[in-house]
Amino acid sequence: MFGLLGPNGAGKTTLLRILATLLRPTSGRVMIGAADLSQIRQRKAVRAHLGYLPQELGLYPDLSGREFLDYMGLLKRLYDRDARRQQIAALLDVVSLNGVAGRKIKTYSGGMKRRLGIAQALLGDPQVLVIDEPTAGLDPEERIRLRTLLARLAEDRIVILSTHVVEDISQTCERLAVLDQGRLIFDGLTRQLIESATGHTWQFLAPSDDVLPEELSVIAALPHKDGTLYHVVGAEPGGHAQQIQSLPPTLEDGYIWLRKQLVRN
Repeated sequence: MFGLLGPNGAGKTTLLRILATLLRPTSGRVMIGAADLSQIRQRKAVRAHLGYLPQELGLYPDLSGREFLDYMGLLKRLYDRDARRQQIAALLDVVSLNGVAGRKIKTYSGGMKRRLGIAQALLGDPQVLVIDEPTAGLDPEERIRLRTLLARLAEDRIVILSTHVVEDISQTCERLAVLDQGRLIFDGLTRQLIESATGHTWQFLAPSDDVLPEELSVIAALPHKDGTLYHVVGAEPGGHAQQIQSLPPTLEDGYIWLRKQLVRN
């Protein structure tokens, strides 16, 4: 499972659309196995091995979940009716939607719709899943359920997960890349990005009306009886800061530290 991080507008969705063969790259090469996506004939062959869940999946609200998957199966050329329906039944079980498969999609919650989207991406048993912002707008329980599902799916296929929710990457991906304005600014192990912020992550107490230096990036600010308790990334705090502690960094700290270095350079 490979994570793709970056702010809005970094190019994550554009890259995923290229990987999903919906856009042609203006330069460079994209290889999936031995297939070169710049070759039209090879792009068509690759689609049989790809599953794609876009950020906004067009659903048909008056179809049931089962009817929608049946329709998507036909679009994916799964023409054997019995085999298609067996696969749909298995996928509904995988995404925990068997109990609501007969209900119209317009009655589904946001999390249920995302899980249905993953089920349609899995039709045909693809070797590569390309998933764009799957947890956006979901409540914490649905987010955890979806992350767990994706991690399970990654046991026997490649899953490329794009998100701006850092926690989704930290909980699921051993490797990740970070994009900024269409450029690759990091590619490596998740723990390497976390460790890059070691010695640059702090907690301290300061008066609530204190103006913090611009070079400090605030990760969290909690009200405290003696002021505000800050969690920041940057140089060691000075000024009116009290009870200063160096914190072990998180992936969010490493991501913010990386972007700070980018601005500085």
